[in-house]
Amino acid sequence: MSFESTSYRRVDLKGYEVLEELALNLIWSMDRDVDQIWKRLDQKLWEETHNPWVVLQTVSIEKLKAMLTDIEFLDIAVKLLQAKRKDTITPSYFQENNPDSPLKMLAYFSMEFMLSEALPIYSGGLGNVAGDQLKAASDLGLPLVGIGLLYQQGYFRQVIDKNGQQRALYPYNDPGQLPILPLRKPNGEWLRIEIALPGWSLWLRAWQVQVGRVKLYLLDTNDAANFPAHRGITSELYGGDSELRLKQELVLGIGGVRLLSELGIKCQLFHLNEGHAAFAILERARTFMKEEKTTFEEALQATRAGNIFTTHTAVSAGFDLFSPTLIEQYLEKYAKNELGISLNDLLALGRKNSGDAAENFNMAYLAMRGSGAVNGVSKLHGKVSRHIFSPLFANWPEKEVPVGYVTNGIHVPSWESESSDKLWSEACGKKRWFGSTKDLECDFRKVSDDKIWQMRGEAKEAFVNYCRKRVERQLLARGEENIALERAKKFFEPNVLILGFARRFATYKRPNMLLHDPDRLLRLLTNAQRPVQLVIAGKAHPEDRYGQEMIQEWIQFIRRPEVRPHVLFLVDYDMLIAEELVQGVDVWINNPRRPWEACGTSGMKVLSNGGINLSVLDGWWAEAYTSQVGFALGGGSQLSKNDQGIIHEPVDDRVADEKDALQLYEILENQVIPEFYERNEKGVPEKWIAKMRESMAILTPQFSANRAVRQYTEEYYIPQASAYKKRADNNATEAKQMVSYKHELNEKWAKLKFTSVTSIEKAGEYEFEVVLYRGGLDADQVLVELFAEGEKEALPYRKTMECIQEVQSAAGSYLYRAKAPMTRPKEYYTARAMAQFPGLQVPLEEAHILWQH
Repeated sequence: MSFESTSYRRVDLKGYEVLEELALNLIWSMDRDVDQIWKRLDQKLWEETHNPWVVLQTVSIEKLKAMLTDIEFLDIAVKLLQAKRKDTITPSYFQENNPDSPLKMLAYFSMEFMLSEALPIYSGGLGNVAGDQLKAASDLGLPLVGIGLLYQQGYFRQVIDKNGQQRALYPYNDPGQLPILPLRKPNGEWLRIEIALPGWSLWLRAWQVQVGRVKLYLLDTNDAANFPAHRGITSELYGGDSELRLKQELVLGIGGVRLLSELGIKCQLFHLNEGHAAFAILERARTFMKEEKTTFEEALQATRAGNIFTTHTAVSAGFDLFSPTLIEQYLEKYAKNELGISLNDLLALGRKNSGDAAENFNMAYLAMRGSGAVNGVSKLHGKVSRHIFSPLFANWPEKEVPVGYVTNGIHVPSWESESSDKLWSEACGKKRWFGSTKDLECDFRKVSDDKIWQMRGEAKEAFVNYCRKRVERQLLARGEENIALERAKKFFEPNVLILGFARRFATYKRPNMLLHDPDRLLRLLTNAQRPVQLVIAGKAHPEDRYGQEMIQEWIQFIRRPEVRPHVLFLVDYDMLIAEELVQGVDVWINNPRRPWEACGTSGMKVLSNGGINLSVLDGWWAEAYTSQVGFALGGGSQLSKNDQGIIHEPVDDRVADEKDALQLYEILENQVIPEFYERNEKGVPEKWIAKMRESMAILTPQFSANRAVRQYTEEYYIPQASAYKKRADNNATEAKQMVSYKHELNEKWAKLKFTSVTSIEKAGEYEFEVVLYRGGLDADQVLVELFAEGEKEALPYRKTMECIQEVQSAAGSYLYRAKAPMTRPKEYYTARAMAQFPGLQVPLEEAHILWQH
């Protein structure tokens, strides 16, 4: 047989365009209806890759011709495509509920996006959130585009050697085999973006990913015109040194904004998913300066209202920091020539102390100082973040540090099993995630015990079959052909309890807690009456020696002959493995050190599939847990601050680890396992199913990306889009007034002082009077409040004090009065003065404050 380098014109085949459009829209990653197309073209390749674009390009012309002339096959494909097209033009939840919205377009910036294993440009949680929110935005019809990077290698792939040690591999992401297309101008020219780096121009190639209704644009630096060292800037996700990270973030932030300008996409809002994209703030201000002929300060004041910063970091050490030397090398000319500011002015935006020449540049600080809203990703993480950012708001109570929260959620259709999807569809409809979820809890409660248990049985049987295939393959890879098939046939049983644990192997996540007492764990696994099966997966960062040692410890334990039938380590944890795990396990275990898990989304993925969570009361589980829906590990005790300023449980970590490990064994032995195996006369675990139903009905809608995106829209996107429009209108008149006001404050604030404070008891209330010397500021420029700290978790007591009159004997001083309840001693109350200006967010944008002493 001879082979020729012939260009086969697949596009000339009648009907090919239908398959091409289906393959290039990642809607198939969240809707299983399309899977049948790729299975019929090449089932084995589809199962191996879950990449329809690879299937479509790999299958022979003869096979394509045969399938496209199959009337039934083509009819199915056409109907699926028509249905998808209809979904994209049908009025959506967003349009129906916000017909006059000021939000016309939103740009969502993220360093990584987890959309499908066919597009491996993700590492973990951050990408998971970004990918799932893009999908939910598509479902809800949000006007959104994503901005990210296309990595040549992406995150590493994992192998385990004969000694149980992790080895990292970096396969090349061939763009031709990814479901993406180069972004071209109308004349066919590839759209390329230019950024000036020291000595060279950096050219960025642009790619497009279709995700249902929304588009994701990816930038990469592997352009032939680039300086060789620059071609590898987007070679690897989270790899390289600090300088490489800085260049990647310049590409994401500055390159991303320039791409939007090239495409003519006008955005009212930028959503920065972590501080990696904070340079977008600078480039957006630069663009505004150029269009509106303003100063940088005025442009930043106008545009920051349209920037939203979501932080995912639970410790301040997690923020990206760059040395002043690096910032000078890469951004001094940009600051001077493009922004019209000095290097020191730029550095001040990323520093706590602007005058400290040795302080590094903090990307999270830049993101906060350039945004109109900031949020954490769970209620507890909001509290932790307020502590982390409190140094930027000197003299402000920590509770008033301007960081809110929107708890993350997962895109349920992407993670539920076929049997779960069928059950939910019967109870709540096929389009249940395309609008409000207010009726889902009530509708799902009507599902019978038998149907719920049947769904779990089908999902577990599919998962056990998957595990057996993996065991067989792993044994064959180790050269154990003689026992591979026989052992795999007997591995795991669907009717036995399955525990799952999968995440990054990092010290704070405590992935080896179950190995605290290996003999006790073995007894738990091998109990003849109530056996347990355990599935583990996860990677350690290639530079994390301790994480890799924890993986090795698990592998050595699993390879013990008496353990081997009961525990499986799934190598090379990725999105496909995650899908299998969350659909098949009965109990999902999560045991990080509190409160270092900002949110955690892995446990959310088991909810719709009937899995039960056993987790530390951290992140989302601190909000979700009740005894009716799952199991709690550890207490939610009062958090304190250690001498490094990190919030943690007020006990030594080793003591806490041992305590939590013992409690984990006890919960499994005395609660989880007995409840699972307690059956009625029909062999059905009624208590367990009751817990499943509560968890599925209550928590699935609450911790869905549908809810999270709707919450962002209502609480952040629409209000901030409105604020941005108001500031930007009329050549940024309002923003200019704000800048003038801030200048005046800086000149006069130091003169303010409280000169007297009195209080009396009158008609069952306290009446407070204070005299404030305003230093030349007008009454409408200063807000005077009566303040008292909130008790426990309560918000502070705040009441505006009324300006009564000017004090005749002291020019420039004014009398203020307010009444307060006598529920506390009067010593709890104090007066304070703050800046005030219409539309200005205090203290996020203006943190001047004066306390009565």
